[in-house]
Amino acid sequence: MSADPMTPGQPIEPTNPPLTRRDRRRNLVIAVTGLVAVWVLLWGTFTWANLISGLLVAAVLLAVFPLPPVTFAGRLHPLGLLRFGLRFLYDLVVASAQIAWLAVRFGHEPRSAIIAVPLRVNTDLNLTLTAEALSLVPGSLILEVDRATGTLYIHVLGVRTIEEVEQFRREVLELEERIIAAVGSEDEQRLMIEATHTGTSPPADL
Repeated sequence: MSADPMTPGQPIEPTNPPLTRRDRRRNLVIAVTGLVAVWVLLWGTFTWANLISGLLVAAVLLAVFPLPPVTFAGRLHPLGLLRFGLRFLYDLVVASAQIAWLAVRFGHEPRSAIIAVPLRVNTDLNLTLTAEALSLVPGSLILEVDRATGTLYIHVLGVRTIEEVEQFRREVLELEERIIAAVGSEDEQRLMIEATHTGTSPPADL
């Protein structure tokens, strides 16, 4: 698979082959598993009631609001998954502590910002996984996703300076890189390396 010529600020969008019946079944299983996992994480505890209710919610959502076909062309990479999981747990703990400190800190008015972060690999699955991972970490919330450009618009709490904005943007791109390393295809991983070396992300702005 060859990449199209890239211009600065243009996210990379791999071309996916047509879906077969087996691909659609596999993608349905992945979609249900992802929705149930998010449901359980939002409740904060794993119980049979949460699992069953998550399955029911996922079934209703997929029936009433059918998702566009999302091709999972990659495979699971154990080391990448381990790295992603450990760092995600670390981010949860650190972000929770920071939000708790902001809540009890007297005489300090926390500031926030809406930050646009163009991802480097513009696929529906990558956009979804990155957005979900960001929304589960306290202090950040996805406000909008521009599917055409692969841009996430994120409300971030506790941001006061341009340097902190840039730091947050780098952290999002590092998160995207870990996700691609965990579940990305060979093409997506290669495109991520090319994007990192060529610097295709546009300039930062608030």
